[in-house]
Amino acid sequence: MTDDAVELPADLDLEAVREALLEWYEADHRPFPWRETDDPYAILVCEVMSQQTQLDRVVDAWEAFLERWPTTADLAAADRADVVGFWSGHRLGYNNRAKYLHEAASQVEAEYDGAFPREPDELQELMGVGPYTANAVASFAFNEGDAVVDTNVKRVCYRAFDVPDDDAAFERAATALMPDGRSRAWNNAIMELGGVACTQTPRCDEAGCPWREWCGAYASGDFTAPDVPTQPSFDGSRRQFRGRIVRTLREYDELELDVLGPRIRVDYNPQGEHGRAWLLELLADLETDGLVTLETRDGEPVARLRR
Repeated sequence: MTDDAVELPADLDLEAVREALLEWYEADHRPFPWRETDDPYAILVCEVMSQQTQLDRVVDAWEAFLERWPTTADLAAADRADVVGFWSGHRLGYNNRAKYLHEAASQVEAEYDGAFPREPDELQELMGVGPYTANAVASFAFNEGDAVVDTNVKRVCYRAFDVPDDDAAFERAATALMPDGRSRAWNNAIMELGGVACTQTPRCDEAGCPWREWCGAYASGDFTAPDVPTQPSFDGSRRQFRGRIVRTLREYDELELDVLGPRIRVDYNPQGEHGRAWLLELLADLETDGLVTLETRDGEPVARLRR
């Protein structure tokens, strides 16, 4: 073990730890369909969709998206409004992620001749692809990624090996744990461990956690872990109403402000708390994202979906 891995116990049998986890994962894991492919496009779609959505809910949306746009060429050629409408209709989070995914597909076609870059640094050149997503695609599509460090992995490392609650420490520990040349299998396995066994309320024995013999939390009974960020409620959120605006404009193409308002909120009142000023703020956000245009006709604001 190198000096960079000092967060792990000095006497930890790394080979035994690795073998135990990989055998556990291979014996039984959740059968998500994106785990059965090494298509970088399909994996990218999954990673973007799952940023704000439970994995169980992603399955239907992912399959429907790929049925409609099975390749980057298909997505790049699609009408952006249709892609955004799909995203909003499936409640997949911020609509600008759909716009970025559409633009990333165009980049792959125009700049890479339809072939995805393989390295995390190259993948980050794609629109909307940050370090985590780039590394996930490199791992799951090409088996050429680094250790993935998400909330589940942090929780596992903190509990099992007493890794300090520090991002750099988690990165070093996760890197030291991952066997060379196994990023696809390993990253799937350790995230699965955090997703089904080392959950916020641990299920060590029920899930047959393969790390119980090494786990400090299991030995002590202290299962505290770093706080897990919670998503704000979708109902009543700005995201919800932004999505309604996009869906409504897809149906009507363009609407005056006071015609649009009641279609997205039943208690819309032009002069009220949820009136013109509130609606204009939402439309301004969508305009900034390149999804909507606002213009004035005969003194009245008109919203139109950008094509």
